Amino acid sequence: MTDTAVDNSTTTPTAVDFWFDPTCPWAWMTSRWVGEVAQHRDLDVTWHVMSLFVLNEGQDIPEQYKEALATNQVYSRLVTAARLRHGQEIVKPLYDALGEQIHHRQQKDPSEVVPEVLGQLGLEADLADAAWTDETDTAMRASHKDGIDRVGEDVGTPVIAVDGVAFFGPVISPAPKGQQALDLWDGVVAAARYPGFFELKRSRTVGPVFDTV
Repeated sequence: MTDTAVDNSTTTPTAVDFWFDPTCPWAWMTSRWVGEVAQHRDLDVTWHVMSLFVLNEGQDIPEQYKEALATNQVYSRLVTAARLRHGQEIVKPLYDALGEQIHHRQQKDPSEVVPEVLGQLGLEADLADAAWTDETDTAMRASHKDGIDRVGEDVGTPVIAVDGVAFFGPVISPAPKGQQALDLWDGVVAAARYPGFFELKRSRTVGPVFDTV
């Protein structure tokens, strides 16, 4: 592949904001794509929590799904608590650690996942206390609202903003590599920057395809 990396000394980084729910496999796929693009393009990515629980509040959804969302908001609360204590720089490492457990290792029990990732990152065990309470909900909901306000209520996770232009998705599987990743990035960003562009969609034919850890 041709080296498409940029000279960081002569360019201004592209500001990217990425909103994710840690349990969403589609957001995870998209985040891996953004990570691949960032290896070849000068991106300044800021990672933000959103919540599928908050997104679906008041919606007519199956009770089993509603219960799962209520349980899984533990993770968005945990990331928020860590950010409030340690700053923005902890969000991405914590998301990566959670994603490895939840998506690659298919560990679904928060009582096992939370202490595992805190231990991996050397974070204080008492951060887990906030995960099972609503003490960080105001900050978590504010982060969620910031992302949703940019794209509207009829979307999901992830939400990406590039230089202030926000869009939902893309929903992809598997996460592309190399030139394919860059081509997709250029196409998505170009479409999103057209003021009259709103939606492009087709039915999914595959589920999330995760790389081997």
